[in-house]
Amino acid sequence: MDNAILSNENTQELNIKKAGSDKKVVVSGIFWNFVQLVVNQSFNFLLKLVLAKLLFPGEFGIVGMATVFTGFVQVLNDLGVGAALVQKKEETLRSEHYHTAFWTGVGWSLLLFLVMSFAVAPLAAIFYNKPILESVIPVLSIGILISPVNLVHKAQLTKQMAFKKLAYIDNVSNIVVGLIALVMAFKGAGVWALVFNSVGNVFFAMPLFFRATRWKPAFICEKKAFKEIFGFGVYTTGSNILNYLYNNIDYLLIGKLLGASALGLYTLAFVLTDTFRGRLMAVINNVMYPIYGKKQNDLVAIKKYYLKVVLFNCLLVFPVMIFFIVNGEPFIIHVFGAKWHDTVTPLQILSGSVMLHILVSGNTSLLRGLGRPGMEMKQQLLKAAIFLPSLAFGIYYDGLVGAAWAILINKLFVVLIAQYGFSFLLTVKISVKDFFTELKVPFIAAAVSFITIYLLKMVGINFIINGICLCIVYFGLVYLLMGDELKILYQGFKTKRTQS
Repeated sequence: MDNAILSNENTQELNIKKAGSDKKVVVSGIFWNFVQLVVNQSFNFLLKLVLAKLLFPGEFGIVGMATVFTGFVQVLNDLGVGAALVQKKEETLRSEHYHTAFWTGVGWSLLLFLVMSFAVAPLAAIFYNKPILESVIPVLSIGILISPVNLVHKAQLTKQMAFKKLAYIDNVSNIVVGLIALVMAFKGAGVWALVFNSVGNVFFAMPLFFRATRWKPAFICEKKAFKEIFGFGVYTTGSNILNYLYNNIDYLLIGKLLGASALGLYTLAFVLTDTFRGRLMAVINNVMYPIYGKKQNDLVAIKKYYLKVVLFNCLLVFPVMIFFIVNGEPFIIHVFGAKWHDTVTPLQILSGSVMLHILVSGNTSLLRGLGRPGMEMKQQLLKAAIFLPSLAFGIYYDGLVGAAWAILINKLFVVLIAQYGFSFLLTVKISVKDFFTELKVPFIAAAVSFITIYLLKMVGINFIINGICLCIVYFGLVYLLMGDELKILYQGFKTKRTQS
């Protein structure tokens, strides 16, 4: 009896230590991903600022047209390999999985590169009536050819939760490429500066990945490993394709119906809002995906982690979007110039759509971590069926503004679909009450700060001072309402840093 009690106590002690270890890993991972986000976003913002000063909306629109096609093929290129390698349990993962994934990816990417260069590029040039796309798309497609070389290395680092190394690789490669792109723009390279900025980081990241993992591919391609990796990857790839179409069909239709300049205006609004949201979501989701995979059977822990993911995404996204909604016009005019004025209203509407979308910021990562990529793909199909006709209707009747409204309305449907999944389809049950209870702090802070800076704008306060007041009010309320929780998280991170 004593032995049984002792054994039970030891088991409980191990579980407590493991839970503490997971928490420290999450905090450390989020920190390094946040460092990556801050460095990248700050640099990319300055880069876009200078490029927008040097170039014109039409040149941004050309690259936007090209990336509709190259981005879609990039999704096909992944084949869900990275997600499959990360999700697979450690005890079932063999070296053959990595080698098979590498060589399959290389062969597949070569085929896609040839298709893009000799088939898609001419068709895109005809579709948009822009001959320059015949040259732009093959150059952008070089990134497709090279990216599988980095894919296995990135999956290994993600599975090891080595987010410090991932942040370093991403920041260094993006900064080097951005600086070269700036030099090209000053030298009059025009659209080619944007092309290089879109594709160059793949090359610079490659040696950094090899150095970080010390992994070298062997000439191994095993049939069993292929089936195990790509069986999961088929559903993930299907979901990624649908998600890409859902998120980029607006670029396709705006470019076709409204032209390159309109697409350039829309691209700037999208970069400042939805791209920021996507990068921030990736910060926490990259950390949580392997955690979900490890804790597939602990539903209580998964629910807790998921709600925290949404909470911290909201805390960081809400103030930025509120600033754009209230101060979008003076910000665009003073920072980017009058030639970008028509991007103001789409920017404000898209900011509202991002505030809705962030409420389901961890949904994709959760479904994949639970091993439910099939359900994710079904959700994407439903969202696409709603989005496409509403987007076409919005563009036809009100151009860029109509497109932005269509996106906002569809983000509302995204939230409703996700909530239906939590209520009826998933083993993890999260009610509307759970969401509002967890998110009350960012909601209250957002409402108060919005009213404050709107009134300040009405009396003629400069948009920079207005933004400073927004930060003081918003983050002051956040600290007042959940300061104790933030202190606990900070102490946890300090402990993790001291131990490491």
